Amino acid sequence: MDGSGVNPPDPAWAGETGRLVAAWRGARETPVIPAFVLCATFIGFGALTSQTGLSWLDTLFMSIFIFALPGQVVLVDEMARGASVVTAAIAVTATAARLLPMTVSLMPMIRDRQVPKWMEFAVGYFVAVTTWIEATRRCPAVPRRLRAAYILGIAGLLIVMTSAGALIGFFLAASVPPVFSAALLFVMPVYFVCSMLSGTHSVIAGMPIILGLLLGPVFHLLLPSFDLVLTGLVGGTAGFFAMRHRGKTDRAP
Repeated sequence: MDGSGVNPPDPAWAGETGRLVAAWRGARETPVIPAFVLCATFIGFGALTSQTGLSWLDTLFMSIFIFALPGQVVLVDEMARGASVVTAAIAVTATAARLLPMTVSLMPMIRDRQVPKWMEFAVGYFVAVTTWIEATRRCPAVPRRLRAAYILGIAGLLIVMTSAGALIGFFLAASVPPVFSAALLFVMPVYFVCSMLSGTHSVIAGMPIILGLLLGPVFHLLLPSFDLVLTGLVGGTAGFFAMRHRGKTDRAP
């Protein structure tokens, strides 16, 4: 359902399409740019794992089963520091907490009596920023019964691209300068910011992102141990109250 309250027409390929075809369409229709941006970013991650003494199997395992780059980088960092398993698990879990709101907002979009529960759990597992952006952008035009399969198709393609990039970076680590590896890891946050800004339709909607860009460096200098938490808390809270105030203003006679 779009903003006008009218359900958009099903795409021409939907018809009596099964889930396998819907998954294939999801992978096929995933934009090339984010897929290759992810691949390039994971080249940097593969170089990082190689330089910290991990094997290529470790690298591949993390690329498949920890479906978000920040969690993977944090895990590698904790392992390099010699942290305990419990400490590393807590750190990775903390980075994944940011994905909970995305999962909560996405699940009602795919829930349907014809969708098996295991597919809903699989979609929840594969929620990451890129998957969420592409799913929320394109799923409203997909029949509800096929949305879970469509999203899994997107996730499947991204897993292939990220795993390939990680292995390329791992085996080319000796020839990849550290500065270049760090630059590749930074590509993805830049893409995320640009994607989210492109999806905003007003200054107020983009306020949390803009405040995050402005406040991040400030909190990093003042309280480096809590910079991300404070940036998200202040920016998100300010955006929430701004949207709430605008809603009250719009409803006012």
